[in-house]
Amino acid sequence: MEFRHKSVLLEKSIDALRIKPDGIYVDGTLGGGGHSFEICRRLSDKGRLIGIDQDGAAIQAASRRLGEFQDRVTIVRSNFCEMRGELGKLGITSVDGVILDLGVSAYQLDTADRGFTYREDAPLDMRMDQRQDKTARDIVNGYEERELYRIIRDYGEEKFAKNIAKHIVAARKEKTLETTGELIHVIKAAIPMKVRAVGGHPAKRTFQAIRIELNRELDVLQEALDEIVELLNDKGRICVITFHSLEDRIVKNKFREWENPCVCPKEFPVCVCGRKPKGRVITRKPILPDEQELEENPRAKSSKLRVFEREIQ
Repeated sequence: MEFRHKSVLLEKSIDALRIKPDGIYVDGTLGGGGHSFEICRRLSDKGRLIGIDQDGAAIQAASRRLGEFQDRVTIVRSNFCEMRGELGKLGITSVDGVILDLGVSAYQLDTADRGFTYREDAPLDMRMDQRQDKTARDIVNGYEERELYRIIRDYGEEKFAKNIAKHIVAARKEKTLETTGELIHVIKAAIPMKVRAVGGHPAKRTFQAIRIELNRELDVLQEALDEIVELLNDKGRICVITFHSLEDRIVKNKFREWENPCVCPKEFPVCVCGRKPKGRVITRKPILPDEQELEENPRAKSSKLRVFEREIQ
C-alpha cells in the first residue's frame, strides 16, 4: 500500500515556525513528508532540514517526496526522543525550529496488517517501529489484569476499563488472542449494549491505550521535550500537534513550566530558586483546524497546535 497521509494544521504550523531561509529545522515525526516539504520549499540552498521517523515505510515515502530537495535534507530513521544524539552525529548542536506531529498516519491506520485499526481484522501488532520485538499481542496476552486495567483507564480514559481488562484475561484463558478482531469481540462483550449503540467505536479507547503503552508515546514525549527546547537557538520555535488530551496536557504543562519555572513559595518576595525562563508560550490557547480543513480532512478533528519560542538570556 502506498504511504499516504494528509498533514493536519499544515499552513498554521508552518507559519508558526517562522522559517528563515538559511535556518536549520527538524521534523521529528517525518511521516510522509508533508510538513517537511513545505519547510524545504521555504529554505535556500544554505538552509537545512533533518527529518526523523522510526517507521521504515515513512522513511521510504518521505525520501521520494523530498527528492527534489536532497541538497538540503537529511533523513534519519530514529525516534524523536533521540534527536540530540542524531543531530550530534551530523555535527549539529542547535536548530532554529522543531515540529512534532504526534498523530498516527493514515497509512498506519489504513494498512490492516499494521494492527492499528479496529475496523479490520489483522494481527495484533501496533508497532510504530517494526524493528521492535514487542507487539500489542504481548501486552494483551502477557499483562496482568491490574496492568491492563491501569493502561486502559489511564491511556484510553475508558470508563469500562476494569470490565474490559477482566474480559480480556478471561478470554485469553480459553485461547491466545491473536488478532484485532478477536480483541474487538472481547471489548464489545465488556461494554453495555446501550453504550455501544451511541458514540464512536467501542474499541477506540482501548486500542489507543494499548498503542500508547506499546510505543511508550507519553514517556517519549515527556523525555524528549526538555531536550528539544535546549537545542533551540534564540527565537527558535517548537510546534507540537497533538491528537488527544493526554498528549496535549503534557505539552501545555511543559510549555508553562518553561515560561515560568520558579518553584519558590508564593509568599517569597523574590525568586531564590534560581530557575530561569526558557522563553515564552506563543499559543495561550491551542490553534485548531478551521472548518475548511475539517471538511477536507476529518482526521484533523481532534488536532491541536501549541507553539513555544525560545529566549536565551
